[in-house]
Amino acid sequence: MALAASEGNLSPALPLATLIGRELRGDGTERPHVRYGHSGFAKRGEDYFLVKPDCLRVPGDPSSSFSVFAVFDGHNGVSAAVFSKEKLLEHVMSAVPQGISREDWLQALPRALVAGFVKTDIDFQRKGETSGTTATLVVVDGFMVTVASVGDSRCILDTQGGEVSLLTVDHRLEENAEERERVTASGGEVSRLNLCGGQEVGPLRCWPGGLCLSRSIGDTDVGEFIVPIPHVKQVKLPNTGGRLIIASDGIWDALSSEIAAQACRGLPAELAAKLVVKQALKTSGLKDDTTCVVVDIIPSDHCSTPPALSPKKNQNKLRSLIFGRRSHSSVGKLSKSASLGSVEEIFEEGSAMLEERLGRNFPSKANLPPFRCAICQMDQEPFEGLMTDNVGGCCSAPSTPWAGPYLCSDCRKKKDAMEGKRSNRRQRAGESTDRNHWALSMQTCKVVSNFGVLLLVKKRRINLLLFDGSIVR
Repeated sequence: MALAASEGNLSPALPLATLIGRELRGDGTERPHVRYGHSGFAKRGEDYFLVKPDCLRVPGDPSSSFSVFAVFDGHNGVSAAVFSKEKLLEHVMSAVPQGISREDWLQALPRALVAGFVKTDIDFQRKGETSGTTATLVVVDGFMVTVASVGDSRCILDTQGGEVSLLTVDHRLEENAEERERVTASGGEVSRLNLCGGQEVGPLRCWPGGLCLSRSIGDTDVGEFIVPIPHVKQVKLPNTGGRLIIASDGIWDALSSEIAAQACRGLPAELAAKLVVKQALKTSGLKDDTTCVVVDIIPSDHCSTPPALSPKKNQNKLRSLIFGRRSHSSVGKLSKSASLGSVEEIFEEGSAMLEERLGRNFPSKANLPPFRCAICQMDQEPFEGLMTDNVGGCCSAPSTPWAGPYLCSDCRKKKDAMEGKRSNRRQRAGESTDRNHWALSMQTCKVVSNFGVLLLVKKRRINLLLFDGSIVR
């Protein structure tokens, strides 16, 4: 079961810029080392991951380095996952103002992540392909960690002392009551698959479409209330560092956050990722794609590996990885020179409303053109059918007053559709929205002989295949 996390707006006692500035000025330690490893097994081959450890905020300036790690769990094909892997980081960075300080960069990052996720979704949907993907993107800048996610690929943080924190929120309708309320308020229907005769099976799904997720990138053939707006959380690690475990639901359906963290303590990142995957497969078998990325953030005055166990215990760990036996002790020891600290939450926001996500926490020093769209970052001339902000100007269509930054007409239409103010694509095309007539890809097959239907059921999508070979949509 997913750990509880708030989807609401958590306002710090002080302004975000003040908090970040205080932390940056008060931290005189050197930048930590970042070590990583990854592992996985494919069932359908729809999981992808991204590792970019040497990004530069300022070209040519090594002191502006940061690292990016991501996991994408595709469904109904790989197109959305591949596209997101290739484009998401680029779109996020294009939404960050140029020439700003590190303090302002960290403050602007949550907003840029929202814009980047939405732009990636818009650009992919223009391709007309129907696949979708979860996305969990992690940015590591020194001891600051910022995580943005849609779907159910999770990121956890394990710090010295065995404290495990969940940095993401699972957007599964079965488990997230707030998301169920949002979807129904936006015009969607939430229910289980209804077979002939009224029998309901499987997890809660969103109709039209049949997804059991409420947020994703892609999914062109479902309602716009399946939104790409990510939950974003930013934390500052203690000076002892920490370990991030980013993984697809093939891991989390088998292991709890605590068990995954405990399973690999004391091992280098590469071996840790392999052990987490091995433990998930041992627990539930290969039922889904399993992908795990482990990232260690290590203080510069520490060794380049996680806290070391004794040589004998390390040997037991390695034997357990190779031969299937686990050491009884999996908790690393604190270095005597390391002071215990706590994880400080800098920012968290999970609202699906763009007005709340794009209109706040933006550096006041950023000088942007007045007609640059906050999502697609395109500069446009005024009075060309554009939608301006609430300072006056022209509008392409009647709409509720917009209190956020400038949006072009296309991005404003996307915003209105996600909020249920416009008809979704299938309704505009005059197609049925009956939850029994939506097509998705196959994972397991079940013959319902009484009704002459071959039901092809996937965790997130459904096909109804008649015996004459036609697919009911």
